Amino acid sequence: MAEVLASSLKISSASFTIKTMSATDAELSETDIRSYEATSWTVRADGEDDRAWLEGAPVCAGLGHCHVRHLGVAEMPWPFEIVRTKLGGSYFLACFGGEGRVLVDGSWVACRPGQAVLLPPGTLHAFHTMRGGRWDFCWVRYQERAGQKPLAAAQTPVIASYDAEPLRLAILGLHRECITVKSPPVIEGWIGLIHQYVVRFAHPASLDGRLWKLWEKVAASLEHPWTVTEMASEAHLSEKQLQRLCLKELGRNPLRQLIWLRMRHAADLLTNSHVKVETVANRVGYRNPFVFSTTFKRVMGWSPSTYPGRRV
Repeated sequence: MAEVLASSLKISSASFTIKTMSATDAELSETDIRSYEATSWTVRADGEDDRAWLEGAPVCAGLGHCHVRHLGVAEMPWPFEIVRTKLGGSYFLACFGGEGRVLVDGSWVACRPGQAVLLPPGTLHAFHTMRGGRWDFCWVRYQERAGQKPLAAAQTPVIASYDAEPLRLAILGLHRECITVKSPPVIEGWIGLIHQYVVRFAHPASLDGRLWKLWEKVAASLEHPWTVTEMASEAHLSEKQLQRLCLKELGRNPLRQLIWLRMRHAADLLTNSHVKVETVANRVGYRNPFVFSTTFKRVMGWSPSTYPGRRV
């Protein structure tokens, strides 16, 4: 990093051990492990959050206008492990160096330079640096208000190609402005750029229209026993073409996208209505409540009966 940014915030952890997490680990708990050598340039929306890793980060109230809780640039050598079980907002992470792993739909996915991940609210968020390595990334943590449409929608890419350099530079520019001149117009300009760089990933203008039409139709009838063959036919594609297009545009194959849509709708039903788990399962296409519960826990991180915010 440039010498002018030598005021970076150093984060320490008393622990130099890290547990190995498997994709099937059903009981991941709140975890925050950081190396003494970890470095981050962080900006937060307010000073209410007193967690140690935010200590000393400049406060920028303007972030709240875009519903951003905090953001930053990080250089995280191993050991680095984060698990968040109570996040109510979307989380965007773009890698520009090294390699890490991110929990997506219950499976660990590699995140390398030139890639970004957008994690939706209401799911268990977990990521870590590879043993013995390092992971350099920038992030933007949103906190959408109740009833507000989240940045990470059902058809948003979960992991895809992304040039992190403009976002990295914009975050560093905001951080520098917040600790030096503190000019409101300049700060507002940096925040606008940062938000648009994330929106560019969340709502890509180039997303294939055939996918939008297909998943809109699927989302409107999740109780239907969809097959890949039927979905491909609806999109006027071969099964292999649909597979390749979904992986390229969304970071999921067609069946995983179908499961994701069903689990997101199930989560909405659990938090917004007084319905039994069996009823929710039927409404999203599962005749076997046990299979539904197992799938829901793998994808969302909680069983339906313990999902945060569930109405009983």
